[in-house]
Order: sequence, then C-alpha cells, then structure tokens
Amino acid sequence: MDEQEKNSASSEGGTDSAPTPLTKTPMYAALNASRYRRQELIKHINDREETQLICYVGGLETEIDRNDILGFVELLHNIPQNSAVDLMLHTGGGDVDACEKLVSLIHAKTGEKPFRVIVPDLAKSAGTLMALGASTIIMSDTSELGMIDPQFAMKDSRGNELMHSVTTYLEAFEEHSNALRTKPDDPVALLMLDSFDAKTVKKFQGIRDRVRTFAEDMLKRRGAPASTISSELMSASRWKTHGQPIDHANAKQLGLPVEYLPAFHERWVRYWDLYCLQRIETQEGKKIFESAHASQTI
Repeated sequence: MDEQEKNSASSEGGTDSAPTPLTKTPMYAALNASRYRRQELIKHINDREETQLICYVGGLETEIDRNDILGFVELLHNIPQNSAVDLMLHTGGGDVDACEKLVSLIHAKTGEKPFRVIVPDLAKSAGTLMALGASTIIMSDTSELGMIDPQFAMKDSRGNELMHSVTTYLEAFEEHSNALRTKPDDPVALLMLDSFDAKTVKKFQGIRDRVRTFAEDMLKRRGAPASTISSELMSASRWKTHGQPIDHANAKQLGLPVEYLPAFHERWVRYWDLYCLQRIETQEGKKIFESAHASQTI
C-alpha cells in the first residue's frame, strides 16, 4: 500500500486508525442521568463515612415482602465480607418473615462490623423491626419509627375488609376474660366475649408472639432490655394509633441506640438529598434498591 492509500485508509477509519473508545451514547446518558447522580452521591457518602451504603426506599403504597430478598441480594453482592453497612430505609411496613430474612442477610455480611439504619422519613411497623437489628439508628427531625403491633385484615358482617390491631384485639379479649373470671355472671363480659372467635384469638396470639420474639432477638444482640423495649413498642395504651410517630426523642427514651443529627448537619443534608432524589423514582407504588454498584426500581 503506497502513501496515498495509507492516508485514504486512515481518513476513512481503516485498519491503521486508532480504535475509538466506547462511551455512553448521549441519549443513554440522558435517560440515566438521575441514577448516575444518585450513585455518585452514594459513593461520596461511602468515602466520607467509611461504610457501604445500601438503600431501600418504597413508595407509600408498597410493603416489605419476600420479593425484596432479590433486591437485597443484589445490593450486597459487591460488598466484601465483614464490612460496615448502612441501610437507608423508608417503608410503611410489611411482612414480618420477609423483614427477618432481610436483616439476617445484612448481619451475615457485616459479621462483627457495625450495621446502621438511616431513617430519613419513616420506618414503621416491620420497618421499625428492621431498625431494631441495627447497632445505631440515625434519625433527625423528619424521622419516625412506629409501633410493632401487627395489623391483620378481617371482614366485618357486611363483607367489608378492615384492618385490625392484633394487640388491641387480644387486649380486649383478655380484659373481658379476666372480668368473667372475677364475676362469672357479668353480662357485659359475656356479651363481649361472644363476639370473639376462638380461632382468630389463637391465630392472633401466634402472630403477636412471633413479632415479640423477633424484636427481642434483635435487641438481645446488643444487650438491650429486650422484653421491656418490645413491650413498650407493642403497647396500645401508650401509642394510641398504629401510625402514631415515634420520634428520635421517644425512641431514645425507649432505650433504642439513636444517633440524632440536626436537619442542618452536613451528614444529614447528604442523606436527605439522596432520599429526595430516590423518592422521585418511587411514585406510583414503586420501590428502589440502590447502592454504589446496583440500582433497581420495581
């Protein structure tokens, strides 16, 4: 090949030209810009905190369920064994069995290293149960936990499905049962007990004991007064509704390992910025599982 042919081949991208490095196309980069921004922020937080941050942020219509295990396995995949892990958690609650599995996956990864839960907004019900498994719960003025009183759907006499507090149902049953033991012919107790179903009582007792055992097992890992804290978190007399907020001051008073960060603290500002970006992605009943190396919105 003479000099002219070489020049022609080079200008036409022939064999002598240097290979063009592969880059993201402009449209691909534009479509994924928000994810890149969130993951860069996660990397920055990891560097500053010397930890591995994973995020589980669910829309208000979503619940913790068994399918979430796939997402958590993805989040933990690239994290070395015996690493400190932070979990940013936003959820209204969900399935207790799934919750226990998710916490056990994190504990298996961290070993003896710290596991912290960051609550930017709310971690209610089963979300609070997950937080009990942490060595530290990071909260600010916007953060809230909730009762760990299980809720159960039951149909009324007209076929309408209503959510019932397991704890309240059992407390009412025990109150009327005790009244009847004291006064066997008490007409009010007799009438009220007639409205309780024996199978439902037995089922609710099993659910209550399941939640209490799980909560106490998590609390015992760090030597906390497990039975006292779990009883307080299940107390329908202290928390008047299932959704009543338990803020950072209440959580600390209960004996939970709360680290409070003011809203203007630089660490909290980073957490809140990330949370806001993720909430935008969780509209219409979506959940986001995200880390520095993985990102799934389902």
